[in-house]
Amino acid sequence: MQIDLNDPQALTLDAVRGLIASGNNAVHNQLRVSKAGQAWLSTSAVGGVAVDGLAFRLETWAAGSGCVGPVPACDDVWVQQIFNALKDNWPKPSSDYIDVY
Repeated sequence: MQIDLNDPQALTLDAVRGLIASGNNAVHNQLRVSKAGQAWLSTSAVGGVAVDGLAFRLETWAAGSGCVGPVPACDDVWVQQIFNALKDNWPKPSSDYIDVY
């Protein structure tokens, strides 16, 4: 699943909730945003790997941390935090690595 941050109607709490729900808590996940404005959860490249073409990325959520999947997608506070991180950093991110949100 991806969210097109260039489309103001695409960045919604429900879209962020869906993105979080789509994650696999058994592996590391990282929310990444391309310079083209596409936000997605990466499991194949996390941390500081393969960052060319990224506008910014959030910290890596470790496997088993409970940051992705159906349960955290039901946490309204968590969903709002991730929504705000995306909204506040697109199109002009405060940094290429966001770990406070």
